[in-house]
Amino acid sequence: MGGAPATLVQLALVVLFIAPGVTYQLLRERRRGSTPGEQDIAQRVLRALIASVVLDALYVLVIGPQLIGLFDIGQGWDGLRQHPRSAAALILGLVFAVPAGVAWGFSELERRRLRGSYRSTPTAWDHAFRDCPPSFVRVRLKDGSWIGGWYGAKSYATSFPHPPELFLERSYRMRSDGGFSSEVARSMGIYVKCADIDFFEILANSDSGGTR
Repeated sequence: MGGAPATLVQLALVVLFIAPGVTYQLLRERRRGSTPGEQDIAQRVLRALIASVVLDALYVLVIGPQLIGLFDIGQGWDGLRQHPRSAAALILGLVFAVPAGVAWGFSELERRRLRGSYRSTPTAWDHAFRDCPPSFVRVRLKDGSWIGGWYGAKSYATSFPHPPELFLERSYRMRSDGGFSSEVARSMGIYVKCADIDFFEILANSDSGGTR
């Protein structure tokens, strides 16, 4: 265990070395959306470490002397005790503000380069239900039968990386042509396993309670 941090100073250095990349990676995922490769924890850690190395190298190139002078690393970190507010502001900037700005900038460049397609959600399923208003939904199963219901505030659609599944809070009887008939009385909702779906359709977002 000779490589583990032995003092509070060493631990702080490890955190400061890793944290910028972690901030960058989290905000990139938040703004761009998760990708299949980033579900592997090893891939996520590797990307965060690479981002930290790049950002820390840039920090040293641009403000290396100022960092050493402020923290006075060679003299027991006296600079940190003498200028705690300046040090705290610098840490917030280097660990959070700069990585967040870089993540936002790369996301905007990618969004503009790929502006012909929607990229912030990983699957069409997530895209369909991301901002879906209350609506009627009808589903045709692979055996040719129809399922329909109301997707409202108490309904739920899973999101990536979980398998697509759908809970509709109100269930409707369906005609053979896929049209809506009457609402199922006393129904507490209906669950749809999307592996069984041939296709589904989201209809007009008005709860008229009638047939469709």
